[in-house]
Amino acid sequence: MLITGGCGFIAKNFIRFLRSERPGWRLVNVDALTYAGTVAGLPDESPTFHMVRGDIRDKSVVLDAISGCDALIHFAAETHVDRSIASSAEFVSTNVMGLQVLLDAAMHVGVPVFTHISTDEVYGSLAEHDEPWAESAPLAPRSPYAASKAAQDHLLLSYFHTHGMDVRLTRCTNNYGPFQFPEKLVPLTITNALRSKSIPLYGDGLQRRDWIHVEDHCSAILRVLEVGRAGEIYNIGTGVERRNRDVVKSILGLLGLDEHLITYIPDRPGHDRRYALDSSKARHELGWSPSRSFESGLEDTVKWYRQSENWWAPILAGKYQEYYDAQYRHR
Repeated sequence: MLITGGCGFIAKNFIRFLRSERPGWRLVNVDALTYAGTVAGLPDESPTFHMVRGDIRDKSVVLDAISGCDALIHFAAETHVDRSIASSAEFVSTNVMGLQVLLDAAMHVGVPVFTHISTDEVYGSLAEHDEPWAESAPLAPRSPYAASKAAQDHLLLSYFHTHGMDVRLTRCTNNYGPFQFPEKLVPLTITNALRSKSIPLYGDGLQRRDWIHVEDHCSAILRVLEVGRAGEIYNIGTGVERRNRDVVKSILGLLGLDEHLITYIPDRPGHDRRYALDSSKARHELGWSPSRSFESGLEDTVKWYRQSENWWAPILAGKYQEYYDAQYRHR
């Protein structure tokens, strides 16, 4: 199996999940090791795991890595909305052009199954009392990041309709768990709180999200790979929503801290108010359902960050590239 972006948050957890659930599978990970990627937490090189440092936009790298591949799961992407607002070029280049290179390579060598990991952000923003999005909902992205992911989704499905490729698409809600780069809400809140630093919260903090533990997401992806259908979209979510402000307060409560660390800052441009997914298709067709409650998952996540300062401290010190390069050389 070829996995792209395996040094990032969700894909790394997926690799670790597969090593437990399908220990005999041979995995190849292609990752450019950009600012949010690290080999920490990945398996050592072995007959069942191989790491390739390379860019998915590089056709020669992709064609070499994809040779003999029975399945491809595409995670690699630029993902942070704030960064896409500041500059969208890298998002379009990596997310859209990178996918095009992968699809053409997969078609060229005849990869049997191509599974692509997308996001609920492609649907736009829900009003307070709107029904959760089903897979048939129209796409209405509101940030450059979300627009690049929506473009990916359209491009992917065009290869099913035009070329008959077995492509499968997942759209998931907000993930949290170990190894998440500390620019996202949950790890940023935890690491700032552990250092007694202020926790920035956009606007009034009442934006609502459906939160899923990354391991539950990983189990859904495996079900899509093994029993999903070609050309289909699967929404992955828990159906339980939390406001951003309440997530932050829950973390502070787990750390025994009060709310004085919260600092409300001006809302970011085009900030979506609410995301929620109808995941009944995944539950019925795939036989999947989340196993972790938000409360237990968040408690485990806080515990992991408390015990893993050696992983996130270099990132916050601005030494991540030097640190990650050294890790990779040691392998």
